[in-house]
Amino acid sequence: MCGMTESLSVCCPACRREHLYTAPSFPCVCGATVTPALDRHGTATAVTHAVGAEDWMSLRCAVCGRRDEWPYPELGCPCGTVLRVPVTGGTTAPDTTGTAGGTRTAGPGTRRPRFPPVAIRTARDAVTAAALYLRWLGYRDLRRADQRPPSGVGLAARGLLAQVDPTVRPASLRDVECLWLTAMTESAVCVYFSLAGYAGDARARADDLGVPLFVLDLTGTAQPVNSLADELDGGTLR
Repeated sequence: MCGMTESLSVCCPACRREHLYTAPSFPCVCGATVTPALDRHGTATAVTHAVGAEDWMSLRCAVCGRRDEWPYPELGCPCGTVLRVPVTGGTTAPDTTGTAGGTRTAGPGTRRPRFPPVAIRTARDAVTAAALYLRWLGYRDLRRADQRPPSGVGLAARGLLAQVDPTVRPASLRDVECLWLTAMTESAVCVYFSLAGYAGDARARADDLGVPLFVLDLTGTAQPVNSLADELDGGTLR
């Protein structure tokens, strides 16, 4: 691996293809964006276990000093190998370009930056996109959920439980019901993110239970599937 800190040439250990990888930027509560420092002396490694079992990295904003957890950077190779890109520590540099392009009203008298999507190429990217979206909505204390869901990855914040399903199968009725039951035991609202959409009975049951459903498109944007998701996206559900 060689090159500048922000953009590096990454070699796939399986097929030896070279890829140019640029680290994603994440929004901090203070308004600055932070970017993980890529390790130009490190080596990309193949990810061989499920996305839910992987650790996250702790990144510190150089502007306000706040630490947040984000998924480790990953890169998908055309040969089918998923690569973890090494980073150096958790301190990040401020980047003010993330707020370019305008702001969006978040409530009376306040404004928030335009949502910064992250292109989805791997399962880890899907988790990153969902975490970005929830923090953009205002769930600043987002973290990994204490209980791992039956499928996908669990995210939690104060009063919220989310499930991210990065598989290629539509989420089932059981998936939705399990998320709702877990959220009920924790006195939290819940939200579901899926890459492959939802079975018809899962959508109907989500409406009955009050579960917002989103589909993550490949640009990393969360698209509302039901009216509850529309309300959450518009800031009227909380």
